[in-house]
Amino acid sequence: MEPEPNLELPAGLAVQRTTPTFDEHSTPAGLRGAHSVADGLWGRLVVEQGSLGFVFEDTPDDVRTVQAGEHQVIPPSRLHHVVIDRPVRFAVEFHR
Repeated sequence: MEPEPNLELPAGLAVQRTTPTFDEHSTPAGLRGAHSVADGLWGRLVVEQGSLGFVFEDTPDDVRTVQAGEHQVIPPSRLHHVVIDRPVRFAVEFHR
């Protein structure tokens, strides 16, 4: 599969909730391991400062660097994880 760095949210979705802002020290361990967004819910990871790596588990060799001002859309049920090895501030929006 090709990486999907410019994947956008489907039209008509609305933000349901947003996580607190995480940094390299406060990122929950669960986000660093394989996990997914629930069925029917889309994620949008938004990097506020710094950068992080984003990996879909079905394309483990395609690590996308998401930098400040950029985002990564996460489809429902698709396993993924983040790679944090430098200062970063980010949050995840959940859309339905």
